[in-house]
Amino acid sequence: MIARRYRVSGRVQGVSFRAWLQDEARHAGLAGWCRNRLDGSVETVLCGGEGDVAAMAARLQQGPSHAKVEQVEDLGETDLVDGDFEIRPTG
Repeated sequence: MIARRYRVSGRVQGVSFRAWLQDEARHAGLAGWCRNRLDGSVETVLCGGEGDVAAMAARLQQGPSHAKVEQVEDLGETDLVDGDFEIRPTG
């Protein structure tokens, strides 16, 4: 099990990015969380098997249909998160 943190920037707020991410992560069996950031980006922590996390990280490049992802920044390893994938308040 690994946990990695990412910041996704572009047109990623107001386009259901977090709901899409939650659905995709749950479908992939990942734990973690996502939240809007005050700078307009979305931050996420993905926890699971290395291959599953890498596959979801690659999907972040596309996002939902109305999103326009400009950059996905890998912020490195972080603490593991247990349980379900949740949407957190803006931070």
